[in-house]
Amino acid sequence: MSVRARLSAMMFLQFFIWGAWYTTIAVYMTHHGMETLTHWPYTVNPIAAIVAPFFLGLVADRYFATERVLGMLHLLGGVVMFAVPWATGAPVVFILLLLFYNLCYMPTLGLANSLAFHHIQSQEKQFPLIRVFGTIGWIVAGLFISLVLGGLMAAVPEQTALPLYTAAGASVLLGLYSFTLPHTPPPGAGQRVSLRSIVGLDALGQLGDRAFYVFIAASLLLCIPLAAYYNFTQIFLGDAGVKKIAATQSLGQMSEVVFMLLMPVFFARLGVKRMLMAGMAAWVLRYALFAIAAPSAVFWLIIIGILLHGVCYDFFFVTGQIYVDKKSTPAVRGQAQGFLVLVTYGIGMLIGAQVAGNVYNRLLGGAASLTLERWPSFWVLPAGFAAVVLLLFAALFRPGGARAPAPVAAD
Repeated sequence: MSVRARLSAMMFLQFFIWGAWYTTIAVYMTHHGMETLTHWPYTVNPIAAIVAPFFLGLVADRYFATERVLGMLHLLGGVVMFAVPWATGAPVVFILLLLFYNLCYMPTLGLANSLAFHHIQSQEKQFPLIRVFGTIGWIVAGLFISLVLGGLMAAVPEQTALPLYTAAGASVLLGLYSFTLPHTPPPGAGQRVSLRSIVGLDALGQLGDRAFYVFIAASLLLCIPLAAYYNFTQIFLGDAGVKKIAATQSLGQMSEVVFMLLMPVFFARLGVKRMLMAGMAAWVLRYALFAIAAPSAVFWLIIIGILLHGVCYDFFFVTGQIYVDKKSTPAVRGQAQGFLVLVTYGIGMLIGAQVAGNVYNRLLGGAASLTLERWPSFWVLPAGFAAVVLLLFAALFRPGGARAPAPVAAD
């Protein structure tokens, strides 16, 4: 099997695991008496993302081959996820186990990206074609849960523990598979350990210019409304009468596949700034469509909003990963990707999960009183926030002056 095929299989399993539980956990908790706590999985997940760079900088980048750390973390995470459903009657233990699981999983995002970038030559041309298999993995997870498991049982599978067990089994499988991946030596072996390098400040010192700081600030801010999508779209779909929730949400990843494959073309024609702005604009439009569709549960508008995920995710997050890698040197590649995870999936999503959870529970009354007629008052908030971020980014971001030898394409 070619290196590209092996890396593609790694990405498939990496995101199959995440998709299996992340888009169903709020439905499961709501069905098991934890409806006021559904924002907590989306809080412990970014907490783990904040911790991840410390682990990557202290251990993965210096002492052990990347593929071995990846394997051990997935094996341990799989064991923890198997235990999560057993704590359903004890919400605090349930959430703490999810925290422990995410502490294992979140470092693997940076590790998987670093491993892939280490073994390719052209980030713009090759990485999207490898990363797209991660999106396919997320799609397959949603279809497997809603259609395959749904066809085998009378209950709604998203309301059962089966998605959690699916994620656990896939995690163990990827853990074992990781040990067969191409050898990737620790990029920081022999370097002095410091807090600055662990949290990515050394990488920031290498990469930092005005454009990069604007990009980082925009990435952090955009993840605040992003948290609302991951947490509450599955609940919104249930209120709108959708039965196959995980499968319906996977339509977003299907569009992601299309746009991922088209990314090399868009890079050549649009450049990094317009790519990032298109992704931000898609977030605004998505939330606006949800708000318009909510009172009458206009299904086709909801579907369009979900299908926009391809532009939302690919044009901003995948473009951002490539932008960071293009500005990096091999010595700080892992630190740079870890720093991006800290800012986006960490700080941004942590703030967003708490803000969205408090708006949902306190201002709008939560599941008991948030009828379809009141959902627009929820979705208009992330739409407005994302619009402000888009305008600020458009005014302030000026790509250029990259410190790496091969700067990313600019306008």
